[in-house]
Amino acid sequence: MGGVSRPPLVAETGPMRPGVDLPDDVDPRRLARRALQVVALLGAFVLVAVLAPGLGEVRDRLAGAAPGWLALGIVLEVLSALSYVLMFRPVFCSLMSWRSAAEVGLSEVGMGSIIPASGAGGIALGAWVLSRSGMAPQTIARRSVAFLLLKSSVNFAAVVVVGLLVFAGVLGPPQPAWLTIAPAILAAVAIGGVVVLGRLPAGRAPEEAAGRVRRLWAQSRAALVTGVAEAGRLLRRHDARLIAGIVGYWAWDNLVLWATFHAVGYSPGASVLLLGYLIGQLGGLLPIPGGIGGIDGGLIGAFVVFGAPAAAATAAVLAYRLILFWIPLVLGAAAFVSLRGSMARPGGFIPCAD
Repeated sequence: MGGVSRPPLVAETGPMRPGVDLPDDVDPRRLARRALQVVALLGAFVLVAVLAPGLGEVRDRLAGAAPGWLALGIVLEVLSALSYVLMFRPVFCSLMSWRSAAEVGLSEVGMGSIIPASGAGGIALGAWVLSRSGMAPQTIARRSVAFLLLKSSVNFAAVVVVGLLVFAGVLGPPQPAWLTIAPAILAAVAIGGVVVLGRLPAGRAPEEAAGRVRRLWAQSRAALVTGVAEAGRLLRRHDARLIAGIVGYWAWDNLVLWATFHAVGYSPGASVLLLGYLIGQLGGLLPIPGGIGGIDGGLIGAFVVFGAPAAAATAAVLAYRLILFWIPLVLGAAAFVSLRGSMARPGGFIPCAD
């Protein structure tokens, strides 16, 4: 997805025959195997918490988790997934029906729960679908970069604002500077770097005789620079649904953690929840199926550093991860089945060549 050459999952345009010409990475049997791998890893992770000595308090908190708070967490995760759809349509194809946007967007969300790299793997499915609908590879690459930037922008902006407020004593509880102002500065620098990147020239197209590395570099640079510019252009449109999707995808997921913490009997401060969420989510960048162990360990470690009791943090994160895995997977599986039917049916999927 980073370059402007034809993505590896792109096939020639035309009607899709269910079960025949799906690319390998989104073949249902391969996805099922990956899902089983994540289920096994997640089960092992839960078993460690349930059976390992010295984790009695974690087990007690999980056993006594309030069903009402857990049910609320499930609802909030559904809202987060729907917010992804709100982002997807205005970024990739405003001509697409909301049904088609839901089919593709929720399928991506489901794939993101079993493929590593913080959900970026799910976008490969959308790239393939859009290419089959007539969209140029360069457009797909540019809009994919814009989408990933917009999706993560709220996290970075929140770290700047919350870090500064906690450092200034406006939000509590008090935290050391390296946990407040330092992340705020780093996030601000990252935001500034992205803004500058969008002002750079995309560069000239490589010559036919150019080597593979040179072509890849030129294509990646063009996709990145034009994608950043595209993200800025989309924000300047002040599309209420796009803004609601960007903020909602982040906010609802934060609130899932808030609900699971309450379910296990602990209420972290807003600053602890927000900063711990962002720093902990960095573990999802590790190339681990479903992010199992990476996200979990990152979140637990971050919340403990910010002052949450270890047992409460572990129990809350385990409950959060179960919700974060199963809800997107169930929604995504249903959406994927519907998507295959729509693409196989004449007129069932609106072309996106814009």
